[in-house]
Amino acid sequence: MDKPSRRNVLMTGGALGAVGALTAATPAQASRLWTWSPEGSIAGAGAGADPRGVWDPEADQLVASLLDRGAVPDVNRKLRTWTKNGQALPSGLPADLRDFMERARRLPSWADQAKLDTAVDFNEKRGLYLGVTYGFASGMMSTVIPREARAVYYSKGGADMRDRITKTAKLGYDIGTANAYKPDGEMIVTCVKTRLAHAGVRHLLPKSPYWNKVADETVPISQADMMVTWHSLPTTVMQNLVKWKVPIPAAESEAFLHSWQLCAHMLGIKDEYIPKSWDEANSQAKQVLDPILAPTPEGIKLADMLLNLATIVPGGPLKYVTKPILGALTRYVLGDEIAGWLNIRRYPLWDTIFETAWEPFVRVREGLLELEDAPGIVQSSYWAFDEILRLSALLVLSGADYPISIEIPVTNNPDY
Repeated sequence: MDKPSRRNVLMTGGALGAVGALTAATPAQASRLWTWSPEGSIAGAGAGADPRGVWDPEADQLVASLLDRGAVPDVNRKLRTWTKNGQALPSGLPADLRDFMERARRLPSWADQAKLDTAVDFNEKRGLYLGVTYGFASGMMSTVIPREARAVYYSKGGADMRDRITKTAKLGYDIGTANAYKPDGEMIVTCVKTRLAHAGVRHLLPKSPYWNKVADETVPISQADMMVTWHSLPTTVMQNLVKWKVPIPAAESEAFLHSWQLCAHMLGIKDEYIPKSWDEANSQAKQVLDPILAPTPEGIKLADMLLNLATIVPGGPLKYVTKPILGALTRYVLGDEIAGWLNIRRYPLWDTIFETAWEPFVRVREGLLELEDAPGIVQSSYWAFDEILRLSALLVLSGADYPISIEIPVTNNPDY
């Protein structure tokens, strides 16, 4: 079988980590006041309005009109051919959509190509860690973000989780490519299409009687919702890398953040809500993400769907990725409390391997510890960690249709 590649690793991470990226995330509860200052944002100033009451009006009005006009199926067909950032938009698109997309595809004035080039170095060197954290910190975390879990479950993508994760994987992969925001890259396309998909969910999900029975909001995917999903990705990733003592040069850390700041902007998040530094990101996350993590029936079902993607993959020393491996990795990354919420049982063998061997494994990979000097469990499991990530990637990608096309939904989950 093929050796592990950064594409496979990041597609796996993106697959799980971006599960919520095409739907909604959970904002801080209404009882919590919004106190984060726009002075901490990349804009450096702003109205300071509570983002829980701010959406994406331009995109929302446009997509609602497209849906009401019955234009979305044709739009989706045409946009399947638009795959590269610098590519001309397909002919025959509605004029209002074309005008919006031409504006939405432009990078902001503060985009820094030098930082993006440095981010490429970071992504190349940290691909394995990014795969783990995107997938098992960010992705599984999405199932304990109540509003996100409900939105995923009752929106169209909830009917086919393998299709969902292969599509949402694209965000996690594209941002890590060397040409992500360049004309021959695909990240801008992915963000613009995701922004349109968000608007579609906002229009359709409130029409679902099943979602309305459990939702504590009237319109999903506010600016706060999107920032919660954003924090479950780069903020959570960096927190884990710091926890694992991965040595990261300051310039690479800043560059990684910059690539995700651009992602937030291109997804339609206002600059006044995008943190300008990791300190500000951690501060905002403490307010909007940390307090709202909780189990829901929908989240528990989604987590089980994700863990049950474990299957036999022929070839390689491990031969298969099992539910115990994925469950133990989830418990290791997210902790006992969240694992308990998701009804993930304990797997003594794999729990012990991850708890004992992962951080020494990181030290060996970083050249801080010689493999022969590492504990025996590290020596025996070192190659297994690489294999687990490789097979997890194949497991996810085995159901993907290429090219992966992000589209505006026209229905909610047909099963509910």
